[in-house]
Amino acid sequence: MEEIQKPENQRLGAVSGVIRAEHATGDLCLHEFRSRIFRNTRFLRVWLPPGYDDPANAGRHYPVLYLNDGQNLFEAATSFTGIEWQVDETGDRLIREGVIPPMILVGLDNAGKNRIREYMPHRSLHPMMLRVYGSRYPSFLIKEVMPFLARNYRVASGPENTGLGGSSLGALIALYTVSVCPGVIGRLLLESPSLWASNRQIIRQSREVKRWPQRIFVATGTSEIGRKERDQSVVDDVRELAGVLRRAGVDDKRLRLIIEEGATHHESAWARRFPEALAFLFGR
Repeated sequence: MEEIQKPENQRLGAVSGVIRAEHATGDLCLHEFRSRIFRNTRFLRVWLPPGYDDPANAGRHYPVLYLNDGQNLFEAATSFTGIEWQVDETGDRLIREGVIPPMILVGLDNAGKNRIREYMPHRSLHPMMLRVYGSRYPSFLIKEVMPFLARNYRVASGPENTGLGGSSLGALIALYTVSVCPGVIGRLLLESPSLWASNRQIIRQSREVKRWPQRIFVATGTSEIGRKERDQSVVDDVRELAGVLRRAGVDDKRLRLIIEEGATHHESAWARRFPEALAFLFGR
């Protein structure tokens, strides 16, 4: 089995094989997860809502949001840039304020050096990437990760209780997943999606989709790349995707589009927008 390094500042929990993060807000459990589909090992980071272990909630089942690039979500120490999304703090606050119902937030770690290959569903010439594994990702999520969560946690079933999201290429593969597996995911979060990848093939593919999630949050900044023409192209792609969704019947009650002036392609921007995204996707 491929070795992965245990994150710092974490301790083994009472349940065998589970690592509990010490510096996260709330209860964050890490599982070392072996994928037969990708033939590698990564951590699944499972954040549990306040009151999950209370005896009074023993029969309660919870909605779930799955997010890619799990290393960047909960703790700065594991984040690629040293900046985290603050998913645990945001989830805890919005639940306690009654903005969203108690829910489970799951970070799926990326595969490190194979991140790009796993998150790209189509071959690409720019960048040159002819051996890609992204077409396996929907099966990885639906046939491996989701059943694992259902076996180990009280997860509510149905698309209305199931969300998926990510940023950059993590958003690209989330969009691909809902396009090829309609009816499984009911909440979709796309932050700074890399729609340019593989000569914008995901946009062309999206035009053929007939069934979209009930709520979709799409956001990008106007300074994603740092070059005027490329920045405008990124915004244009996001607006084109929004047009595809609207033509497919996704109205403004179901779609939230954010074009943030001056925002860059960075965890700090995604963290800043995450409260609005979570409230829109799962809000009461």
